Amino acid sequence: MRVVFMGTPDIAATCLKRILADGFQVVGVYTQPDRPKGRGMKLVASPVKEVAAAAGIPVFQPENFREEETVEQLRALKPDVCAVVAYGRILPQKVLDVPTYGCINIHASILPKYRGSAPYQWAVLNGEKETGVTAMYLCREMDAGDVIDISRTPIGENETAGELLDRLAELGAALLSKTLTRFQEGPVPATPQNGEEATFAPMLDKSMCPIDFTKTARQVHDQVRGLHPWPVATMELEGKTFKVHETRVTEGSGRPGEILGLTPQGLRIACGQGAVEICSLQAQGGKRMAALDYFRGHPLKL
Repeated sequence: MRVVFMGTPDIAATCLKRILADGFQVVGVYTQPDRPKGRGMKLVASPVKEVAAAAGIPVFQPENFREEETVEQLRALKPDVCAVVAYGRILPQKVLDVPTYGCINIHASILPKYRGSAPYQWAVLNGEKETGVTAMYLCREMDAGDVIDISRTPIGENETAGELLDRLAELGAALLSKTLTRFQEGPVPATPQNGEEATFAPMLDKSMCPIDFTKTARQVHDQVRGLHPWPVATMELEGKTFKVHETRVTEGSGRPGEILGLTPQGLRIACGQGAVEICSLQAQGGKRMAALDYFRGHPLKL
């Protein structure tokens, strides 16, 4: 079976590594063009390109599929299936129609919940106890295709979005391999999504970072977890802005935002209900530190 893989970031690279290790015939890889990064703004290849190049697989990096020549290039690969994982491009119908069995996608949520570009982050932000990955057929509407299979996993009480993504990458890689194995026997049946149950997970942005301590301790904790490792929650303290990397829900009461004192775990702050301990933070221009260590060197005016 001839597979064309489309993806760009680390989660996609994990999936590509898995299907290569499992012996699938990947005849071509599509990934986004190299982008400038760092202070020197040097062009950097995507994680997927690095995996494909190391395996000697032809790599294609079109900006889009508007040109017929680009679509013909895909047709020339004669794919039975296109496997898409976080490619970062919406595929037009003329591309979806190319592979014999269609284009399948691994999406990091239990569809139809959390369609969109930040599914696992919003699952954490909203305090979900469970999430997963979904294998589905791609269609023209975003993340609305028929569902082939789902793998589920609990979300840890203190797990960050970044930590969750690492686990979802492995879960998604296993699901992709399982799904492609099923395609070796021919078309794979799927179940239409219930659009009335759909929820959406828009992109994150820095306007979401400031912590509102009038919220419950659990909501503040979920905000910190869901925005890590990017864009990272922030708080103001004695006229300074801090990035907040790690918190814990704890007992305590007071005015929202009131400092309740230092503990062995960190800085305890009252919320609208309960309190949180700021365990790890980062002063502007500084490095990430344990809160207790930072405030030993920068005593608070309690």
